[in-house]
Amino acid sequence: MPEPQYIDSETLRLVLKNFARERSPLAAMQVLFTRMERFFQIPLPGFKAYVVGGPQANRQVLVTERNKLLWRSQGDPVTTLLHQGVLVVDGQEHDDYRSVMEPLLAPAHLPNYVPQILHHVDRVASTWTDGQTVDMLVESRRIALLIIMDTLLSVDFWDDLPRMLKPILKTIKYISPGAWIVFPKLPRLGYLKSIQYLDQYLFGIIQARRNTEPIHDLLGHLIDAGLDDERIRDQILTMLIAGHDTSTALLAWTFYLLGKNPEMVSRLETDLDEKLQGQPPRTPAGWQPPLLDEVIKETLRLYPPIHLGSRRVAESIDIDGHCVPVGERLIYSIYLTHRDPDIWEEPDEFKPERFAHGRKQPPFAYVPFGGGPRACIGAAFGQAEARLVIARLLQTYQFQLTNPKVHTHMGATLEPRPGVFMQVRRKTT
Repeated sequence: MPEPQYIDSETLRLVLKNFARERSPLAAMQVLFTRMERFFQIPLPGFKAYVVGGPQANRQVLVTERNKLLWRSQGDPVTTLLHQGVLVVDGQEHDDYRSVMEPLLAPAHLPNYVPQILHHVDRVASTWTDGQTVDMLVESRRIALLIIMDTLLSVDFWDDLPRMLKPILKTIKYISPGAWIVFPKLPRLGYLKSIQYLDQYLFGIIQARRNTEPIHDLLGHLIDAGLDDERIRDQILTMLIAGHDTSTALLAWTFYLLGKNPEMVSRLETDLDEKLQGQPPRTPAGWQPPLLDEVIKETLRLYPPIHLGSRRVAESIDIDGHCVPVGERLIYSIYLTHRDPDIWEEPDEFKPERFAHGRKQPPFAYVPFGGGPRACIGAAFGQAEARLVIARLLQTYQFQLTNPKVHTHMGATLEPRPGVFMQVRRKTT
């Protein structure tokens, strides 16, 4: 079977040019993806992961040949941090954790969370003053953290947020791409204290709950399932980090794109006024204008928070005539699939109408939440949260983007850097 093609001098020139222009490895990877038949190896010393994309490769990785691949990768910071979290275990262990957690995140349970979500949106927005410039990356993180701690753990995080934000951000940086990719044995100095501080906080929540009356939330379900404190810590840390960070990125990118497209904001505001008649949204679905879902879906296409999926090859796998050997790292790129010009017309342009009127894409061409049996456990929750947060903020505030130039930052999620700075003004009723 053919090996990955060698990188010729012209391709290398384009890789370096795109990287310098966009300040993001993703721009460089786009060149490799399009010029090397959607199958290449990352040419870094000590890190030569195989990268694939496109509907057929995604289908293989996520469904038809998923049993040849493992999520867990010993030595990776994500595994080191989450221990036995549902995200980094395989087989029956994963299925057991998921069966306990999934019902609390299913669509049928989402209406219970609406008052909490709206409460925290209004709470954060109440700290803004008219004419103030806020960073919607920061503000979205505040909102997302308050929501996830309240809805899943029944914890009012408002007073704790200022002191817990730094260790949370430090922990996110610990699992973000960095020098450890090329030098896996490089000491990870400066992180242990933050992780221990966060652990101490979470173990305190678990212990306090064991001494109180049962509450019907995620933490309560984990306790009722008989998990010990360590395994509960692993699951709630997984949800805390993965759940809030993805919502943060989605909200920030949505406001960035809306800031760049004020005519879209006007259309959304008109639709929201017609649907809501000045009242807050009351359900997570069924009320929203189709345009709002189209905007969210297009944002997820352009800037999927989880922009790649990483696996370890347990049994050699053939992808489009290329063999990926046992023991290698295989990455399927959501971002590159979502920008593939063979699938999407004008792939780099913001066009929510792509998702209008039931338009269909090829199966596995649009995979912001993965797919198959291990699709994102919080996909329904995250989309409902985004609808409610965006609708409520557009209903109550005007936003004007003040920094139209941002670049993609490959952290634990895909973030707009240096931030999404917007001038806010409260609407008068």
